[in-house]
Amino acid sequence: QVQLVDSGGGLVQTGDSLRLSCEISGRIFGTYAVGWFRQAPGKEREFVAGRTWSGRSTSYTDSVKGRFTISQDIAENKMYLQMNSLKPDDTGLYYCGAAVDYTRLIAKRVDWWGQGTQVTVAS
Repeated sequence: QVQLVDSGGGLVQTGDSLRLSCEISGRIFGTYAVGWFRQAPGKEREFVAGRTWSGRSTSYTDSVKGRFTISQDIAENKMYLQMNSLKPDDTGLYYCGAAVDYTRLIAKRVDWWGQGTQVTVAS
């Protein structure tokens, strides 16, 4: 069983930066994938960034490329999302998620979810 606790959200201004954290407990294997998703009011949850726990594969949704960076600390079992140059369109509830493989994660077939952390970007 894997448990995720995400944190780090807040209210910021356009152009500001935030770093989200996801603390992972339980057994996680190199073939697992971890990532970040977000859900804006009235919209479906969307994939933001993801990578295999081994670090071999990484991907981002087009709208955050060049601004967001996903990373992990394997020794600490933590995952991060560094978000720079934030825009109002980045506003939403951000969730960390984990899946047993990368294909499932990218398809949003997430096996374990964090509870969500709110990011609000004011214009």
